[in-house]
Amino acid sequence: MKNLQLPIDWQAVLGDELTKPYFDKLQAFLVEDGLSHNIYPPEKDVFSAFELTPYEKVNVLLLGQDPYHNENQAHGLCFSVKPGIKPPPSLMNIFKELKADVGLDIFNHGYLVQWAKQGILMLNAVLTVRANTPNSHKNKGWEIFTDAVINKVNEKSESVVFVLWGGYAQKKLKLIDTNRHKVIQSAHPSPFSARNGFFGSKPFSAINAALVDWGKPEIDWQVGNW
Repeated sequence: MKNLQLPIDWQAVLGDELTKPYFDKLQAFLVEDGLSHNIYPPEKDVFSAFELTPYEKVNVLLLGQDPYHNENQAHGLCFSVKPGIKPPPSLMNIFKELKADVGLDIFNHGYLVQWAKQGILMLNAVLTVRANTPNSHKNKGWEIFTDAVINKVNEKSESVVFVLWGGYAQKKLKLIDTNRHKVIQSAHPSPFSARNGFFGSKPFSAINAALVDWGKPEIDWQVGNW
């Protein structure tokens, strides 16, 4: 992963991060780790959240933690999986809450590109992972980069909805100006915690209510069946 490049519009906002010493160290680590292990998502997909959601169009930031670590799952959007891949348990719980909240039937796939195209920056705090080894790229530099992303979205002149599911994401609350932005937080949709406050939290209708209040278009949560 020697040639990670942000899209042009994000380069104008974040380009300096890719020239800092921590990012050089991160890229060196990725190159070395990639010599002996498969890394997910593929290099072309590492920054796909930024390609699908230009900076000026970010109306919602949904924060995940770590990419899926099994083959053909991760493609650069938090919680989303590639077409044809069975939705993992956390994503199935997201779909269950979506149905309870806004009445949409549960989808037969977990490819959430349509959400990203509507202005949801679907950001993981760590953007790569070693195959079959969760959290293996934690504390290698990605968190510094994605904190900078959160800071830049926080600096937008227009209000943004920040969605923080679970304790890890909620630690980022300190980076957000809650006087200007809307924060939606609950338990994580993981099977280990979903019944502790994720189910019944109605985040999808809350996101759209905030967008309507600001005169912005609602998110169409329908992604159809594959």
